[in-house]
Amino acid sequence: MSRDIAGSKTNTPTGDSSLANELLHAAVYKPNQGRIVRQLTALAIWLIVALGVWRLYATLTDSTSNMVVAVGIPAALLLAGLWIGYRLINWPRFADFLIAVEAEMKKVTWPSRDEVKRASVVVIVTIAILAISLFLFDVFWQAFFDALWATA
Repeated sequence: MSRDIAGSKTNTPTGDSSLANELLHAAVYKPNQGRIVRQLTALAIWLIVALGVWRLYATLTDSTSNMVVAVGIPAALLLAGLWIGYRLINWPRFADFLIAVEAEMKKVTWPSRDEVKRASVVVIVTIAILAISLFLFDVFWQAFFDALWATA
């Protein structure tokens, strides 16, 4: 059971609540699970919102002389974006996904520094060999077709 806006109990399970309903709550969904991924996701969302609002502010200050509009609209959008970002990471569907992501990331076996160096050298050498091979094929076929056109 969950609570609606007025605080009365409803029969809607928290996992099935819509994002619109979640925007009106302030509770943190499963606060001790998936903290790192959820915090990084919130920071990424907030950074995108902040950059968009900053660009809007720059555009409005260039196009209008009314500073109330140039500051007020971006400020309102910034507050709304920050709140939506916070509520999005606490939306049960999305929060459960982020919790699962963090659980899977903990299962990953990360390579050691030496393994990364060896793999990088193999990739760089392979790319160099392929680049040289393609260059030589290009030179060969260019010379072949130049010779063919010269005799025609």
